[in-house]
Amino acid sequence: MSYTIDLSGRVALVTGASSGLGAQFAKTLAAAGAGVVLAGRRVERLKTLRAEIEGNGGDAHVVELDVTDHASIKSAVAHAETEMGTIDILVNNSGVGSTQRLTEVMPEDYDFVMNTNTKGAFFVAQEVGKRMIARAQGEAPGTFIGGRIVNIASMAGVRVLGQIGVYCMSKAAVIHMTRAMALEWGRYGINVNALCPGYIDTEINHHQWTTEKGQKLIATLPRKRIGQPQDLDVVLMMLCANESHFVNGAVIQADDGFAV
Repeated sequence: MSYTIDLSGRVALVTGASSGLGAQFAKTLAAAGAGVVLAGRRVERLKTLRAEIEGNGGDAHVVELDVTDHASIKSAVAHAETEMGTIDILVNNSGVGSTQRLTEVMPEDYDFVMNTNTKGAFFVAQEVGKRMIARAQGEAPGTFIGGRIVNIASMAGVRVLGQIGVYCMSKAAVIHMTRAMALEWGRYGINVNALCPGYIDTEINHHQWTTEKGQKLIATLPRKRIGQPQDLDVVLMMLCANESHFVNGAVIQADDGFAV
């Protein structure tokens, strides 16, 4: 038996889409038929991704977004809906990290991580969520057959790891934020779930895995391997599917068993 998830006619906003997981998420959603809004600060890279998606027959639009700037969030979401139509799917992916012992963390280090990973993620979801709720209540134009918000957390939000304590805290907050949104917004047909990736090979960390330190880390993993961005495709698609209306408030670990 085969099963196909069709997102034709749906509009998806992907934050942090200029590289890594965000770029993969955008390509996956576009391949399933969704119109994809590519959001981030590196506009030229977003344009390159748009060309790739369009070259493969998909539909994509670029919007500049800085999730640490509330005015930028409101402007980007408004622009996205003007260009592509009302947003049905949000993949809340923007994130940054910092490697420090807790005794070394300065206020600016703390703010750097929290402002993007927690505060930024919250206000992006809030802006999209408010628009979905208005449509669900008939207070804004556009049909509404259910919204999907996928907050990209991390297995570090489930299992604390050394020297990235503030990052762990930020992602743990995203997990609890997801549950709070699922509780409040579920009544409007909005499903809010969290995806917690494990160690994934991306351009940001690719160099790390061949180092002595990286090899030692891999040796501690349950199956002695690092994941690839496409390993998250099936979970993302399940959470974004029209048929996933009964999955709400879930926190799904895709970490190859690391946080068990």
